[in-house]
Amino acid sequence: MSKKIHGGSVVEMQGDEMTRVIWELIKEKLIFPYVDLDLHSYDLGIEHRDATNDKVTVEAAEAIKKYNVGIKCATITPDEKRVEEFKLKQMWKSPNGTIRNILGGTVFREAIICKNIPRLVSGWVKPIVIGRHAYGDQYRATDFVVPGPGKVEMTYTPKDGGKPVTYLVHNFESCGGVAMGMYNLDQSIKDFAHSSFQMALSKGWPLYMSTKNTILKRYDGRFKDIFQEIYDREYKSQFEAKKIWYEHRLIDDMVAQALKSEGGFVWACKNYDGDVQSDSVAQGYGSLGMMTSVLICPDGKTVEAEAAHGTVTRHYRMHQKGQETSTNPIASIFAWTRGLAHRAKLDNNTSLKNFAVALEEVCIETIESGFMTKDLAACIKGLPNVTRSDYLNTFEFMDKLAENLKGKLASLPKL
Repeated sequence: MSKKIHGGSVVEMQGDEMTRVIWELIKEKLIFPYVDLDLHSYDLGIEHRDATNDKVTVEAAEAIKKYNVGIKCATITPDEKRVEEFKLKQMWKSPNGTIRNILGGTVFREAIICKNIPRLVSGWVKPIVIGRHAYGDQYRATDFVVPGPGKVEMTYTPKDGGKPVTYLVHNFESCGGVAMGMYNLDQSIKDFAHSSFQMALSKGWPLYMSTKNTILKRYDGRFKDIFQEIYDREYKSQFEAKKIWYEHRLIDDMVAQALKSEGGFVWACKNYDGDVQSDSVAQGYGSLGMMTSVLICPDGKTVEAEAAHGTVTRHYRMHQKGQETSTNPIASIFAWTRGLAHRAKLDNNTSLKNFAVALEEVCIETIESGFMTKDLAACIKGLPNVTRSDYLNTFEFMDKLAENLKGKLASLPKL
């Protein structure tokens, strides 16, 4: 590889804590030496979000809309302790939730499989792709503490001036409690359905969609009905031609079936279910640090890739004290590769596509050749049996990946 690849426009979002440290290493050692990007950077670190009253998150999302590719580092979603720790103005909402609600679309997560990393669910011999509906529900809900006895009601006021309709949520007779109102949009559910059906067709795998429509008869029932209508009208013949199928399942039944399966299907989840099950499935494949996460928007052009895990606070506390850490960077690296691969697809940039593929191969080949972080060594040997010689620290592993990437790219005739 004699010169840098021209990579085009990419929106990069910096994050928090240990993942922020790793983020800079990825750019310095794995991306910038080989790819020349028109980079639009937004600092989504918690302190900068607070300083801008979270406007920076909205600006980042709008930039992704403009440039079609976003690559995001893990970020802190503050709770009461974080508000106190950083002296925040308020408990800001999840930046992931804010971005997803602006962009719409569906988050698809898929395990990164290495032959030498044993799976907790040994029967999963194929990946499970989880599609998380990335709009509404709990993530845009209005929730509040009910201070004392009284009634909580919901009112729908028609835009055309029709008569308002009021629903009783609960009559708090003897004490207060909590209440919540949440929503979703028909158009967003339709976009979710199309993304899910298209993903299943592209993988050649069956699609399952899960709800709790037996309890939320109208709310979850709306998801079930819209999916079925779109499937029957637009996708059934295509699915049958590929000998795959679509089926709605109750969420509890689906969780049980997933555990018994061999994998090899797409699972469309509502927002909260997808949040929970994607982490559960990732752990079942061996490690939450080995999971791709990509938000695919309804326009088919706009994509945001991110690390599927948190900011690794415990390791960051050790790093701040000058102690050694062994933090897995693979999911963060795959955020870059999936984002760059989409940029390559949009621009018909073969060199950039080949670079993204090469970097992913290097990650897997390096681990399969025995060089890994402590969490992966623990997957193989069990944490009590891991010795210091079984793993590399954060910086050693990044250096090993950089060394192997340099060698791999040098062996390729031309990117």
